Amino acid sequence: MARRRARQPAPRFIAIEGPVGVGKTSLVQYLAKRLSARTVLETVEDNPFIRNFYGDPRRFAFQTQLFFLLSRYQQQLELKQEDLFHRATVCDYVFQKDRIFAYLTLSEAELTLYDRIYKLLDTRVPSPDLVVYLQARPEVLLERVRARNRDWERPIRLQYLEQVVQSYNDYFFHYTRTPLLVINTSDIDFVEKEQHLDAVLEAIRRMRKGTQYFNPSA
Repeated sequence: MARRRARQPAPRFIAIEGPVGVGKTSLVQYLAKRLSARTVLETVEDNPFIRNFYGDPRRFAFQTQLFFLLSRYQQQLELKQEDLFHRATVCDYVFQKDRIFAYLTLSEAELTLYDRIYKLLDTRVPSPDLVVYLQARPEVLLERVRARNRDWERPIRLQYLEQVVQSYNDYFFHYTRTPLLVINTSDIDFVEKEQHLDAVLEAIRRMRKGTQYFNPSA
């Protein structure tokens, strides 16, 4: 009788990434529960410039981006000082995502100053064992953003989401920093259908190196 193969353990430090409305928080909370892991969640609404940014991106982009950069750095530095080897961790962003938005929103002069600060901080933050990049079509993202009806997200328009999605895709197309699992969430529902979450967890357990793509059944 064939011996049943043991289930592969999940990576210890997993980062979930993707544009607004893609389902990061739902997946993080599910994985944390199933893996008995702590969560590291970015609280976007704590940024005092975010509401002004969505209303007038050109005027408030630099303040918004710098606040995010320093907040993420502080959070990741605290994480590095804790025990990443003996406690599973699921984070709803990667530190490097900050640069995606900087290149999307900042002027050339602002970007020069931003890059000098970013390069000082980037080498000091821990790298995940696995990054899970969640994708979705811009129109799907807009529908989900509208459905959750957060007041500070109401100015978000389809054109902005199209730019964000393209910037994310460009970044992760060249990504080699850690193992990368790419999941298209356009036709799946992390909130209502737990079987979709179960399928993602199994894909994460199987993931070990390189870049892989996974499309759960709708």
